[in-house]
Amino acid sequence: MRVCILLFLVAAECGFAQKVPVREKTDVSFPQITGPIRITGGPQEHFFASYYGINSFSRSQKYATVLQTGLRFKLPDEKDAAILGLVDIETGQFKPLTTTRAWNFQEGCMAHWLGTSPDSLIIFNDFRDGKFVSVILNVHTGKEQKVINRPVSAVSPDGREAVGLNYSRLRATRTDYGYAGGGQDAQTHVQYPDNDGIFHINLETGESRLLVSIRSVKSQVPELKEGSIEYFAHIMYSRDGSKLSWLARGFPERNTTTFTINRDGTGLARAFPDRWEGSHYDWLTGDELMVTANYEGKQYAHVLFTIGKKDYKRLGNGLLDYDGHGTFSPDGKWMITDSYPSGGTREQRLYLMDMRTEAVLPLGRYYHPDEYRGEQGWTRCDLHPRWSPDGTILGINSTFEGTRQVYIFRLEY
Repeated sequence: MRVCILLFLVAAECGFAQKVPVREKTDVSFPQITGPIRITGGPQEHFFASYYGINSFSRSQKYATVLQTGLRFKLPDEKDAAILGLVDIETGQFKPLTTTRAWNFQEGCMAHWLGTSPDSLIIFNDFRDGKFVSVILNVHTGKEQKVINRPVSAVSPDGREAVGLNYSRLRATRTDYGYAGGGQDAQTHVQYPDNDGIFHINLETGESRLLVSIRSVKSQVPELKEGSIEYFAHIMYSRDGSKLSWLARGFPERNTTTFTINRDGTGLARAFPDRWEGSHYDWLTGDELMVTANYEGKQYAHVLFTIGKKDYKRLGNGLLDYDGHGTFSPDGKWMITDSYPSGGTREQRLYLMDMRTEAVLPLGRYYHPDEYRGEQGWTRCDLHPRWSPDGTILGINSTFEGTRQVYIFRLEY
C-alpha cells in the first residue's frame, strides 16, 4: 500500500525569510500485512517466552518460543512452574520442552535463540536448588547443554556471551519483572551495592564477572532518600554487540536514568540530560539508540540519537509522543510500537512506522480486559511486539479474545 506525504519546506528569497509551501510527494510502500493470526489457544494461557524486542523465532522461522500456564490473574511465585515450549508457526501445534520456575508475565523466562546455533539452541532462566540459573537447551533433542550459575537478561548477537541482572532485587523493587524464591541476594538494606549490578557471562565457559556495579553510577543518578535503594533493569545489546543500554532506577521514588556502555565495560555514559528519564528502547544500529524518554523534560516520545552525540530526534511526526515498546525490523527500515490501554476503552494500539519518511500505519486496536491488570497491574498483558529474523513476521501477546494468547502478522514486501 502506498501513502503520500506532503512536505512543507522553508525557503529564503530576496534577502528575507519567506515561508513557501512546496508540495513534494513522497511515496511510502508499506508491506501487505495479514493478521492478527492466533497461533495458540485456550484454555491455557500462552505468551512469548521473552521480553518485547527479543527474537522469539528460530532462524528458519518454523518455531517460536512460548510459555504456557494455567495462571491468569496471579503473580507467579517459585512454586508456579510454567511450561516452556515451541509453537509451530504454520500449524499452531504446541510442543512442550521443559518447565521453568523463573518467569513472569512481562519478560517470560527471557528465552533467547543462540546465535551459535539459531535453529537448535535456546537459553532460558530457571530456579533450581534455591538459585536462579540459566540453561542452554537443544530444542530438538531435549538435552541440556549447560547450566550456568547466573540468570540471563540479554544475549549477544553471536550467542557467545550474555549479561545478567539481580532478579531478587527486581522482585523487591519492580515486582512484575523479578522472580520469587530468593534465588539471588537482593541486598535491600544496601542503597548502592558495589558487588551487584550488571554481570557479564561467558556462555562458552559459564564464568561470570561484575561488569558495572550499582555503586559506580551513584554520582550520575538522582539522590535517594533514606531507606530507598537503587536498582538496574531492562538491559539490551546493540545490533553489533559492541554496546549495552539499561535503566538505573530508584525505589520507591521510581526516578530513572538511561545509561550506555561499551561491551568491555568502558565508556559509561548517561543517554540524556536531567529529567529526560527513559522507559523502553531498541538499537537501530551499533551506535544509534531509540529510547521512549521524556523529551526536553516535557513530553514522552520515541527519541532516536547517536551514542556520544546530542542529535536527539523525536520519531513519528508527533503521532508517537508517548511511552511504547518500539522495536526495529532486522533491516532497520521499519519500527513497530504499541501503546498502553487507553482510557475507558481499554484499547492497546499497534503502529508500524517507515523510518525513511516517518509515516505511521495503524495495525489495529486490541481490547485489554480490566481484570488482567491484577494487583497493581502485575498480571497485565502488554502487546510487546517483536520481529522474526527476516522481518516477514511480527508477533504480539494479547488478551483481546478473552485469554492471553500469541498472535502473528505476516508481511509481504
